[in-house]
Amino acid sequence: MALTGADLLAKVLELGNASKSDLVRACGYVSSKKDGSERLNFTAFYEALLEAKGVSLGTDGGNGKGRGGRSLSYVATVQGNGNLLVGKAYTAMLDLRPGDEFEIKLGRKQIRLVPAGSTEAEE
Repeated sequence: MALTGADLLAKVLELGNASKSDLVRACGYVSSKKDGSERLNFTAFYEALLEAKGVSLGTDGGNGKGRGGRSLSYVATVQGNGNLLVGKAYTAMLDLRPGDEFEIKLGRKQIRLVPAGSTEAEE
C-alpha cells in the first residue's frame, strides 16, 4: 500500500539520504510489469509528496492539463455559431457545478464573468 499524507512525509524524513529508487520503493510506489519485474512509479510518488506538503495538483484537470494531458492554453475562440465555449478543464479548476450562475460584465474588448449575487470586491 502506497503511503500518503503525514505517513509519507514521516517515511521520507526517516529514510533521509536513501537513493530515490529506494525511497520510492520503501513508500510503496511499486507495481509489477507483465514480465514480473518491478516498476517504480516515480510520478505517483512525487505527486503524493507534493500533496502531502500542501501543494494541490487537483484531480479534475486542476493541474493545468485538459483531458488527454494537453496543456491548457487559457485562450478561448469564438465558434462559427457565435458561441464562446469555456471547457470543462477550466470550470473544474474553479470547482464550478452545473447550475452555477454568472453575471456577464462587458468592458472594452473583454468579458468578465462574476458569480451571481456577489460583489466585484469579493473577487
